[in-house]
Parts: sequence; C-alpha cells; structure tokens
Amino acid sequence: MVSQITRGIKISVLTSFEGTYFKNYKIHFAFSYVITIENHSKDSVQLISRHWEIFDSLNEIEMVDGEGVIGKKPVLKPGELHTYSSGCLLSSPYGAMKGHFNMINFTTTRNFKVIVPTFRLCAPFALN
Repeated sequence: MVSQITRGIKISVLTSFEGTYFKNYKIHFAFSYVITIENHSKDSVQLISRHWEIFDSLNEIEMVDGEGVIGKKPVLKPGELHTYSSGCLLSSPYGAMKGHFNMINFTTTRNFKVIVPTFRLCAPFALN
C-alpha cells in the first residue's frame, strides 16, 4: 500500500492483479485498485475531478481525465473518508499509475490538487 498526504487529505492505494484474458487476439493484464481518501483537515472538501497518468511498460503513457470517481463527487467532512475501487487493463504484466484529484475547499471556496502517489501494477509472475 502507498499513501500520501496533500493539504490534510490522505490518499492510500492498494492494488491487486486480477488475471489475464485474450481480446482481439491480444493478451491483456487486468489490475484492480482500491483508493481511500481521508480528510484530516479542518475543512469540508469535495472531489470534483481526477487526472490519471497510466504507464504500461509496452505502451506510451495514457492520460485519463474525468469528473468525479466512479460517477461520484464525494463530499468529505473533517475526519470522514471515502473508499472506492476501480481498475485498468495493461498490455504488459508491469506498469504504474499516478495522478491527482481536483478538489474544492468549502471554507475557502478555493480549488486545490491532491496528489495520488505513484502505485505499481505488477503481476506476481513478473517479479524476480
């Protein structure tokens, strides 16, 4: 598990290899990840959007931007947390993701970025 705190918002990520499958004559490696967002600040915040950089050892970096996370824009009061799971497909057994969440602080009405630390996506058989 990796974790990082930005402006009182803690992001923790736990990853898992889900297996391989063939699609369009090509093998794909499936990974899942669980992200926990904890509000350790004194202000209520809301997650507005996300930005991902997906590294695949056999492909170029893929950038993904979107509103919320899995269709939600969670509001977190001080001391609250939000956990969600998602996943991605790679064309190799090894890669990584990193990014940030765009959030708004309800007290200051200012937007800010919360860093999602780099997390590895690695099939167990790819480790030495």
